[in-house]
Amino acid sequence: MTAPIASPADARAVIDPNSYASWTAALDLFDRLRPETPVVRIECPADVPEELQHDPFWLITRYDDAMRISKDNQTFLNAPRPSVFTNRRGEALARRITGEQGSESPNLVQSLVSFDGRHHAQMRRLTQDWFMPKNLRAIEAAIRELAAKTVDRFIAAGPEADFVPLVAAPYPLHVVMQVLGVPEEDEPRMLFLTQQMFGGQDEDLNKSGIASLTPDQITQIVLGAVSDFTTYFEGLAAKRRAEPSGDVASILANAEIDGAPLSPLDLAGYYIIVASAGHDTTSASTAGAMLALARDPEQFALVKADRSLLPNIVEEAIRWTTPVQHFMRMANDDVELSGVKVAKGDWLMINYVAANHDPAQFDNPRKFDVTRDQTRHLAFGAGAHQCLGLHLARLEMRLLFEALLDRIDSVELAGEPKRAKSTFVGGLKTLPLRFKAS
Repeated sequence: MTAPIASPADARAVIDPNSYASWTAALDLFDRLRPETPVVRIECPADVPEELQHDPFWLITRYDDAMRISKDNQTFLNAPRPSVFTNRRGEALARRITGEQGSESPNLVQSLVSFDGRHHAQMRRLTQDWFMPKNLRAIEAAIRELAAKTVDRFIAAGPEADFVPLVAAPYPLHVVMQVLGVPEEDEPRMLFLTQQMFGGQDEDLNKSGIASLTPDQITQIVLGAVSDFTTYFEGLAAKRRAEPSGDVASILANAEIDGAPLSPLDLAGYYIIVASAGHDTTSASTAGAMLALARDPEQFALVKADRSLLPNIVEEAIRWTTPVQHFMRMANDDVELSGVKVAKGDWLMINYVAANHDPAQFDNPRKFDVTRDQTRHLAFGAGAHQCLGLHLARLEMRLLFEALLDRIDSVELAGEPKRAKSTFVGGLKTLPLRFKAS
């Protein structure tokens, strides 16, 4: 078939952080494109200034196509092109900076999400066992205690409070910092840097207060965060080499691959991805679940009365919120997707928001339904690149909602929640709630 090309307006909307901040705008766009053009070419509109111009890519909106790409790690690669959407200028800058560091890459942070093949498998195996359920049972009691203390703080701030800064942000942050081995007094710094790195497009999260930053300004904010992360974790790694403990920082600081320690770039990237992605995504899903329950008293009553639904609320929150909104891949061979011919070397965007709201896979996908039995979502990815910390995220959320449901009899919105402006990692940045404690 003739390659379908999105209109200039749709091409802009796909990469506009305001689309995802609106949420409805993004869902409406994907629902309109998916039935007729599930694989559609996004070209840079002719009137876009040179500093904003980007390479064309294929937008993937259908669940089945997204799942196929995610599982076929031979045909669809991460490393050759940026693993997150960026413009040409951003990719060139990343290649220059990483080239100066001795390992040219289109990604400023070289981590599990940007590796392929044998190197990816070797790196993943370093910590994979640590994040499995059997090992996590050893820290479950500590997480349960933290969940209870977090809910205590929230209750004390009531009967009205903003759920994000009191619960959704600090709770998973503290868990993953303890896992990694970061001292509690450094947690605010880790949160600040994560928000700058993932929230570069949002004036509240990047701490600039400027509603419309230029791409160069956003890049400088992200670069600064990556640099500060790297410096911090270099110091932590040195301490763990001198005095190893049982935390993930010690595992990485003393790890070897093929008889050699991790390169400085690989080590920094591993620390950064665990520290940042390990809490920001769980924070977004937790806040998403509370938003849904605040809007729908019947759903709240269901899970309050039947705790066997807790695993469902976790999976539905992660699907419905979809914190990681996309990843990019490069075709390593000619391939056909939904009748469209994709050429070797083409760039593709797996849009998880679109895939997780595909009505062919999920009945009434915009509804948050704690009784939903269609839980095979793509918010954790699939295949070799499936989220390393998915078991930890599920455990954290289950324990938190156990504590919340024990202490709260009702909850409703106390104001209009706000979502982050971001094309990559998204979620609520404010969630004002009014609640009645038990």
